[in-house]
Amino acid sequence: MAVVLPIPEYAENGPKELDAGSLFVLKSRGSWLHCGYHLTTAIVAPALLSLPFAFTLLGWIGGMICLSMAALVTFYSYNLLSLVLEHHAMLGKRQLRFRDMARDILGPGWGRYFVGPLQQGLCYGLVIASTLLGGQSLKFIYLLSRPNGSMQLYQFIIICGGLTLVMAQLPSFHSLRNINLVSLILCLIYCACTTAGSIHIGHSNKAPERDYSITGVGINRIFGIFNAISIIATTYGNGIIPEIQATIAPPTTGKMLKGLLLCYSVVISTFFSVAISGYWAFGNQAQPSVLQNFMLDRMPLLPKWFLLITYIFTFVQVSAVSLTYLQPTNVVLEKRFSDPKKGEFSIRNVVPRFISRSLSVIIATTLAAMLPFFGDIMALFGAFGCIPLDFILPMVFYNVTFKPPRKSIIFWGNTIIALVSTVLSLIGAVASVRQMVLDAKTYRLFANM
Repeated sequence: MAVVLPIPEYAENGPKELDAGSLFVLKSRGSWLHCGYHLTTAIVAPALLSLPFAFTLLGWIGGMICLSMAALVTFYSYNLLSLVLEHHAMLGKRQLRFRDMARDILGPGWGRYFVGPLQQGLCYGLVIASTLLGGQSLKFIYLLSRPNGSMQLYQFIIICGGLTLVMAQLPSFHSLRNINLVSLILCLIYCACTTAGSIHIGHSNKAPERDYSITGVGINRIFGIFNAISIIATTYGNGIIPEIQATIAPPTTGKMLKGLLLCYSVVISTFFSVAISGYWAFGNQAQPSVLQNFMLDRMPLLPKWFLLITYIFTFVQVSAVSLTYLQPTNVVLEKRFSDPKKGEFSIRNVVPRFISRSLSVIIATTLAAMLPFFGDIMALFGAFGCIPLDFILPMVFYNVTFKPPRKSIIFWGNTIIALVSTVLSLIGAVASVRQMVLDAKTYRLFANM
């Protein structure tokens, strides 16, 4: 017999009222299908188009091993997080945010001073990166129709930010369910287009001479390997599993696993097809985004209509990604400026919501326009943010919550994953900083990259 859990949070001494951020943004009304849509949008984003480039730093064997291991570990990790969340929910203490988990499991300082700021910085950084990527997609569309056009990258970023500003007014995470369903469909289409385009070019006489040797020598090759691992880890990154599970209507038991299975069926089909086809077609000449290989000296290697479809679908889907990763920021803003005792759509709450969310998007858009080299910064965010949130903390949370025997496989498996991930995080951070130093000579505010 199913147990219907109460929606309010529970403190040690009894029920505690939800703050406005949890009440208005993290509405618990969704099904496992909606959860699957949110998960897919959070993971299967246009960042996956960098996977062939990661293979240039790892080679066929290293690339396939890292891509497969990251898929297994993240699926396992996200399922562990879900089990911990379900356990606390069954005890009458449902946790709606990552910082809530850290607070309840590790202590209040962990949620307030480590996990909360870490997640907030990562998610807002992904909003900036998505806005930048959306602007780049619009610029590619523009150059296809006007190869000698004079519009600058920052202008397209502003257009992309304007769309995000309008869509950001949707009141709750649950409100994105239909948008994220469309996002799921679009990512399947543009990944299919990317795969087909790579295969077509690879079989044509326009194909570059393929060389699968690993790029870089000496220390550059070593740092390149860790950069590639950070790219793959960031591509699989999520960082908002508790917030996504919070959108599920209680009881939540088993629903997150179904959502993960839906999500990872899309992940496997898209990640591996793009990575394998892109690296096969272009070898170690694969660019940071494989779509860049579809143009040679500003001349398209595929029909223009085909490239337009691919870029348009990429642009629309990255807009949904921006909205998804904006939700933790919306939670914080609603908690700070809204009144949970007033109606969600009362003037008292609508006006602060509109102003605070608009300012949030405007700041992200401005930073994206100012820092078109933000990809280097996101590599650092990935090392410091994605790996701790997605590879380390879930293992720690599970071991602390369920206390598996010290001699058990699950205890040592979780411990080894956490320790290896910690080392990779530190080395990846060093490699990211090094790459930023090497690229510093090309940095320029509002550059037209």
